[in-house]
Amino acid sequence: MIIPAENFARSPRPTLGVEWEVALVDPETRDLVPRASEVIDEVARRHPEVHLEKEFLQNTVELVTGVCDTVPEAVADLQLSLDAVREVSEEMGLKLWASGGHPFSDYRLNPVSTKETYAEIINRTRYWGQQMLLWGVHVHVGISHEDRVWPIINALMTKYPHLLAISGSSPGWEGLDTGYASNRTMLYQQLPTAGMPYQFGSWGEWQAYMRDQAISGVINHTGSMHFDIRPASKWGTVEVRISDATTNLRELSAIVALTHCLVVHFDRMIDRGEELPTLQPWHVAENKWRGARYGMDALVITSRETDERWVKDELADLMVELAPLAEELGCADELQLIREIIDRGAAYERQRGLFEETGDWKAVVDQTCREMVELRPLR
Repeated sequence: MIIPAENFARSPRPTLGVEWEVALVDPETRDLVPRASEVIDEVARRHPEVHLEKEFLQNTVELVTGVCDTVPEAVADLQLSLDAVREVSEEMGLKLWASGGHPFSDYRLNPVSTKETYAEIINRTRYWGQQMLLWGVHVHVGISHEDRVWPIINALMTKYPHLLAISGSSPGWEGLDTGYASNRTMLYQQLPTAGMPYQFGSWGEWQAYMRDQAISGVINHTGSMHFDIRPASKWGTVEVRISDATTNLRELSAIVALTHCLVVHFDRMIDRGEELPTLQPWHVAENKWRGARYGMDALVITSRETDERWVKDELADLMVELAPLAEELGCADELQLIREIIDRGAAYERQRGLFEETGDWKAVVDQTCREMVELRPLR
């Protein structure tokens, strides 16, 4: 069997693209509603300039930016799409909602979209795949050459808990408080092609791996590998898929700014001939779990010598270190919004706090829907 080599498109500059998964909910039951296809089709009729995609679940609309140069440009693109989707969904009597996971919806009542690869994933993974009531934010950043891709990905994995902590928004599951900041992270890694990427040392190693997956039939069954960070060769980008879906555009802009700055920061380190940071696979795995479990209160491993620091302190230092680069990239204001998340608390903290006060996840869904409308955190 001849497997063609994967051609990385190469991006001449660090372009930016964002995908934000949002869901439709019933304002009375607060449960998910499988009418995304209707919404997408109507938005396409009224606003052909808006780019939406159908996702794994029929309750989900994915907002997709064009190729952008700055975070403000990407956020403005998402705002345009969000307004169009809200216009149509409200006419249908539905509300928009976004988080990493729905706190009480029954996966058995949420049909999967009609697509061969989605059906095959369910056929292969059965119970584990059927549970995927999960939503995320995917950030693409352009990379100039494929030889840079895996050094940058391996370096980004040292910042996994940082990106997860500020985005964690899935504490509830099947009516329970899981105790996790991001229950989505733990659920999603159950899929056989999902989870942490292997620490490939070169593009050639990645090519060999993908060749093996093609020969063994894995890619034919699943469409692609669903790693937490992966190359997106068609676009010439690194795709960072760590973050839970945010409840509002303000926090999303902070997450996208940090992601953009980190990728460009590591790319510039290559330009300067500097060694990029890495951690042992077991430290990366531990950090991922700590970020998912403790969120903003995680104590994270920061070096191969197993030094540790609080993630809030790490984030504060990153804001200072990356500030000049953020200014250059046009996202200085957005990067500084991380301070708001540190001071106010992340989405999972707002959701858990309200549930502890009310004992009612429906109240949490209502608040989350309001955050989408007001484009900012509440409480």
